[in-house]
Amino acid sequence: MREGIDYIPRRASELVKEALADTRVVIVNGARQTGKSTLAEHCLGDRLDVVRYYLDRTRDRSAAQADPAAFLDAPGTIFIDEVQRVPELWLEIKHVVDRDPTPGRFLLTGSARLLGLSSIPDALPGRSETIELFPFSQGEITGAPDGFIDAAFIRGSRLRVETSELRRRDYLMLAGRGGFPDSVRRATDRRRAQFARSYLDDIMTRDVHQAADIQRGADMRRLIVTLAAQTSGLLNYSRLASALSIPVTTVRDYVRLLELIYLIRLVPAWSANATTRAVATPKLVFTDSGLAAQLLAGITNDTTTGGLMETFVIGELTRQLTWSLSLAQLHHYRDRDGYEVDALLENNAGQVVAIEVKAAETVRAEDFRGLRYLERRLGDRFHAGFVMYCGDQQLPFGEKFSAVPISALWTTPVPS
Repeated sequence: MREGIDYIPRRASELVKEALADTRVVIVNGARQTGKSTLAEHCLGDRLDVVRYYLDRTRDRSAAQADPAAFLDAPGTIFIDEVQRVPELWLEIKHVVDRDPTPGRFLLTGSARLLGLSSIPDALPGRSETIELFPFSQGEITGAPDGFIDAAFIRGSRLRVETSELRRRDYLMLAGRGGFPDSVRRATDRRRAQFARSYLDDIMTRDVHQAADIQRGADMRRLIVTLAAQTSGLLNYSRLASALSIPVTTVRDYVRLLELIYLIRLVPAWSANATTRAVATPKLVFTDSGLAAQLLAGITNDTTTGGLMETFVIGELTRQLTWSLSLAQLHHYRDRDGYEVDALLENNAGQVVAIEVKAAETVRAEDFRGLRYLERRLGDRFHAGFVMYCGDQQLPFGEKFSAVPISALWTTPVPS
């Protein structure tokens, strides 16, 4: 396979190659236009033992629907792009790999969380590995190491980060650009806005209708715009239903669908026995800050700017977690006493790294209020607390606490 001159290496490529070496079915799952097909082709290279099918192509889709068994009757690796378009293949893939347990028999890509679709049976437990592909991280775009999460768990309060040349306006530009390949390649805000409009039209006419029978598309579009204005806020179904004059059950169904197709992400609330007053409401964020920014064009205030910056940071953390060695889970924290933390990472050992995001170029001691509260309640489990802000340098705020530039997310290497 020959790669284009603008090919940007993806960190997920090593994950896919490793999975193909020991797993029967490898699934690359993610939003439309994140580069799943390009990644799969890169991982397969010029191998001659690969059969390739593209289910966006009418002839391939028709053949798969007509006779799934014959369609999959081939040696070597079978690559199927957009596999969710023919659910009938799922059980047949199970039958094939049950008879032939050779690793790397199937490489599949899909533009939805496949096993969340009602039309696809959960047929591959123990036989498959799913690798989520998100839009580009900043480290992938710039060639930076993208190692903050691992470094934070290894170094804790001893973590040291680089001085940054970026300022608030630069971070807002990066958040507004987002990480979709087609948006990154476009040079102006006007062209990125056109990409966002086309992208949303595409998922409404294709992904949404593949996943569910939506009768009122206008309500779905209004909900998407409303969610963009509230990105990084707590998800309140009743408030959304009242604002849009839509039944609560419909709002719940639509939010679930938007999560299935990777437009949004629900960040679960975190709680522990030591913090029993925590609220259980998830936080809703757009998977890509660039799409949220385009939907918010002309609606700019301190709330939307802060939400967009937090969405940007959570997006970078989400991407980094897919290859991080720390095996951490992402949550947010808020309790009934008014303490909150934007992002909380907990590893399998129970260690917590907490992050607060500020869309400002200065930091104050009170910005650490939620972080210090968690440290008091968790004791030794609290590993480190960071305020990520739009300034230029790292600032110490006592043991276990530090203010760091947002760029530390992608410029910090994993310690050797």
